[in-house]
Amino acid sequence: MNTKYHIILSSNSPRRKELLAGLDVKFDVHVLPGIEESYPKDLPVFEVAQYIAKEKADAYKKEMADNDLVITADTVVVLGDEVLGKPANEIEARRMLHELSGKTHQVVTGVCLTTKQRQQKFSVITDVTFKRLTDEEINYYIATYKPYDKAGAYGIQEWIGYIGVTAINGSYFNVMGLPVQRIYQELVRFNQEHKEGQKAQ
Repeated sequence: MNTKYHIILSSNSPRRKELLAGLDVKFDVHVLPGIEESYPKDLPVFEVAQYIAKEKADAYKKEMADNDLVITADTVVVLGDEVLGKPANEIEARRMLHELSGKTHQVVTGVCLTTKQRQQKFSVITDVTFKRLTDEEINYYIATYKPYDKAGAYGIQEWIGYIGVTAINGSYFNVMGLPVQRIYQELVRFNQEHKEGQKAQ
């Protein structure tokens, strides 16, 4: 994709870098320190990820150049009316995996694409079903893969996804942390609008 924008991915996640690189677009990674990832406790669970992605995006507005396009994202796991973020420790990770065991949950990734002129925000939802996990499987996964940087305490691309996930309805890459198909669509739209704006000048 040829674009006049300087695309910036605001994420230290190696998975997000890999996924965005798969679109064959040029981008740089830049993460501002100290951005809060909190949200109002009365916020509906399916709006949390998009809210945090927008908070991350808004932190960039003061220092953006005219041709910058910043991509921010946040991923959460939703089980019923509970949001499962990143586990703080082994106890939390074990609790989350026990809760997900034998059930279907939703993975929600909120994304913001921001330039000086406009901001496009959206969420993508994927249903994921786990088989009933044994204590031995949960303990092995946590000890071996230490999934403390992952929402819901698991990475679908890791061992737990190989042996535990029985069904997916929606984007697999969204579960990894970035809905690249939708992002590609939005980048094409941004690019087209940019070209049309130049013609009108």
